[in-house]
Amino acid sequence: MQPLVPQLQKLPRRTVLTITALGSPRLVLARVLPSLFGTAYGTKFKVFKPRPKVMMIGRLVCAYPDGLSKPMSKWTIVSDLEVSHFVTAKDLIQKNPQLPVRVTKRPASTYAVIRHIGPYAKEGPTIKRLHEYMKANHLKIIGPHEEVYLTRPGPKAKTIIRYAVQKR
Repeated sequence: MQPLVPQLQKLPRRTVLTITALGSPRLVLARVLPSLFGTAYGTKFKVFKPRPKVMMIGRLVCAYPDGLSKPMSKWTIVSDLEVSHFVTAKDLIQKNPQLPVRVTKRPASTYAVIRHIGPYAKEGPTIKRLHEYMKANHLKIIGPHEEVYLTRPGPKAKTIIRYAVQKR
């Protein structure tokens, strides 16, 4: 995927480990990501490796369902890690019981996607380009703003921005 070039991507039904929290992304993610990643890797190495069974762990995806309708300090943030289809809630070794991680299924869907390179605070023009693409291709957004984090935050961060879409 080339940077700044919108396109469509079909994703199959997925199993994810997920945690939902409220607040500013920087504060929320600093609090919940250790629980999410700790649960994922604890489960991978303590439950599945001894069997032996390989548990896949994907990239971090965060959805911001009310990012445009509320101030950032009140955002809902849904953080997901895709995992192998066979992972169930009873398999999980919770890293932090006060921040429980759930197993859920995300439906198959078609996404309008674009790759952004640079700080998150400068995503505006990239998001605008993706919205123009969706409008030009008669696509209706049917899901929240999502970001797939390919690298750590920073001036050269790489992120995929996506929306579940359908034809109008």
